[in-house]
Amino acid sequence: MADTKINRDLTTREKTARVVYKPTSDLPDPTPEPGYGYRYILTHILGKADHTRMSRMRRDGWEPVKAADHPELMIDGNEQGNVEIGGLILCKNSIENIRAYDEYYAKQASEQMESVDNSFMKDNDPRMRKFADRQSTTTRGAGFGAGSK
Repeated sequence: MADTKINRDLTTREKTARVVYKPTSDLPDPTPEPGYGYRYILTHILGKADHTRMSRMRRDGWEPVKAADHPELMIDGNEQGNVEIGGLILCKNSIENIRAYDEYYAKQASEQMESVDNSFMKDNDPRMRKFADRQSTTTRGAGFGAGSK
């Protein structure tokens, strides 16, 4: 009798890709440009223009992105002016400036956390520690249950 089974290693089956839902972002991502990073920057707070913040961001190197440079972001086809969505304006800056900006604020946050920890722990008393030493111990049950005497 001839073997009619087909070896599974010799057959292939098309893998069906499972569709995974991912909600869309309220703020669309622009087409990346080498050497630049993008962020949306607040232009209005509670319906009032925040000129001071926008001025500071421009001094930090953030430049508004022209709608004509990224037509894929414009839903209504209006490509005049800048890319602005809901009181936020799309700006770009060089990668070097963005890294320096992020490092500065990360260092500032780290120093603030260190200050809070030092202030909190300065009143620590060895008789009543604020935090227990992070050590764990295990014991085997002498005196637990009916079987041990």
